Amino acid sequence: MYTELNSILNTSPDSFTQGEFILLSDRRSDASFLIHHYLSLYLRARCKVLFLGLVQSFNHYSAISQRLGLSLSQAKEKGQLVFLEGLNESLSVLIPQENISETQALDFLRDPSVGLKSLYEFVRSSVRVPGVGAQGEGGSVEEWGPPVLLVDDLSVLLSLGASVGAVLDFSHYCRATVCSQLKGNVVMLSRCDGEEEEDEGEDEGSERLLKGLTHQCSLTLHVQGLPTGYCRDIHGQVEVCWRRRNSDGQNTQKKLFQYKVHDKGASFFAPGTSSAVL
Repeated sequence: MYTELNSILNTSPDSFTQGEFILLSDRRSDASFLIHHYLSLYLRARCKVLFLGLVQSFNHYSAISQRLGLSLSQAKEKGQLVFLEGLNESLSVLIPQENISETQALDFLRDPSVGLKSLYEFVRSSVRVPGVGAQGEGGSVEEWGPPVLLVDDLSVLLSLGASVGAVLDFSHYCRATVCSQLKGNVVMLSRCDGEEEEDEGEDEGSERLLKGLTHQCSLTLHVQGLPTGYCRDIHGQVEVCWRRRNSDGQNTQKKLFQYKVHDKGASFFAPGTSSAVL
């Protein structure tokens, strides 16, 4: 969890907006460090977290979370964290084995035309389970807060054969269930390849997916490389965009920050104010 980012977003484990759909995206950079931030934030906020790890393994996230002072293994044992390891699930669908059980969440891999209904049903059933975990100290039963859905790279579903329409339908139903009905939060990462100017003309799937997701979300954090190229002390820039609906329509506010990722955190600062350039 990055305290400087919490300050920018005016949030903390003790105080965060419920019912938000947060979109993380990147271009010529890597926004996955923001997934680690939100995973840490919501676990510290004692939310019930469902993590669809479509790209990285549980061990990957566990190792990084340990550096941030969290144990994902303990969170799983307590029932606070449910982790779907997409790599293993994909193998169990494509190469069935008797000693490996599958959840059916990724059965679209057998026939992409069926869409992502099974994956949504997995999400719906997981977040609707009462937020009660294992017994804590003294025999008391731990209770968790509102549900949170994390997806580490939604755009990978396109590479696996799902259509843009199916992925957008999936995100819409997840938002309706988690955000609207259960007053929880959804955080999804979606990646774009290439240059924006080039992709707009080609109307590639990842670009159309990002545009569709942008219309659904209330907060966007878009990570890009520096326009001036590589810099050892500044890893890139992130544009934060708040979208709030009011009586006059939709109010949009944008702010741009530069950042540097450290071993145990990240620093955020206004463009040109890094100590490396002063």
